[in-house]
Amino acid sequence: MTPIAPLIEAFLRETLVHQRGASRHTCDSYAQSFQLLFEFAAARFKTRPSRLMLEQIDPGLVSAFLEHLEDQRHNAAVTRNVRLAAIKSFFRFLEYRQPAALDQVRRVLAIPFKKTDTRLVPYLRREELQALLDAPDPATRDGIRDRAMLYVAVCAGLRVSELTSLTIDNIDMSSMSIRIVGKGRRERALPLWKPAATALRAWLAIRGKVAAPEVFISARGEPLSRWGFAYLLKQHAAAATRQQPGLAKKRVSPHVLRHTCAMIILQATQDVRKVSLWLGHATMTTTEVYTRGDPTEKLEAMEAIVPPHLRRGTFQPTDKLMALLKSTT
Repeated sequence: MTPIAPLIEAFLRETLVHQRGASRHTCDSYAQSFQLLFEFAAARFKTRPSRLMLEQIDPGLVSAFLEHLEDQRHNAAVTRNVRLAAIKSFFRFLEYRQPAALDQVRRVLAIPFKKTDTRLVPYLRREELQALLDAPDPATRDGIRDRAMLYVAVCAGLRVSELTSLTIDNIDMSSMSIRIVGKGRRERALPLWKPAATALRAWLAIRGKVAAPEVFISARGEPLSRWGFAYLLKQHAAAATRQQPGLAKKRVSPHVLRHTCAMIILQATQDVRKVSLWLGHATMTTTEVYTRGDPTEKLEAMEAIVPPHLRRGTFQPTDKLMALLKSTT
């Protein structure tokens, strides 16, 4: 029997961080996946997570864990696949560390990902977005900070990890542009809209000098976490619902703000390549999802098409008396 704790520690701290150079967000996501898996396994085997053995994490347990995510935690298939991807990555690491468990490793790697629906991306209409941006109170310190955060998030189409990790050094005050280090350590420079630049200047003027290099900090001078931003966004979305009741039917998440930015750029430029550059996508395939959600391109296509003509004719309804006589014969 092989203890799993030293193996998972080596995978997270050595392989992910030092050998692969994974971002903090990726490491956090993997750690969360294993935390859920080991809590499930510990409850099933009635033991402590630190006492779990590698042989216990077999294909049957992994499959049961995935069903637990969907049935008990009500996770979507996308989330299920994210957890499975983390587990498979760990078991590929085990191929070279534990040759004796090769059969177990291969059977876990054979567990298929679940097919997911390709839905239209959710985004906010212009009036809904304006209500959300107006929700923070500019007469308070927190309101000025939150207003700047929302404007920068929407203007730059930032992922929540990109927003919370934005530092003072990433801001060019002369041109009011920001430098972002996104997924895959790809850098991109983005100009800020004038309202976003004004909101950011107002926050930097009262931010004060603190040890944390991040732009957006809490009242205690600590960097805001991604969960902290999600919480604040939820509060402001609830306040904006009073002005735009349609927001009550939408789930306003940090990624919805990113989608909203993409739709604004697409509708303004009609160029999906510019959307891809703005958001920092690795491939155009990722960006094409926004063309399915934008109705303007479909309307332009309809106007350019010469559709087949309809054959003319006049419908003559059946005489009621004749229909009655035919039904009785």
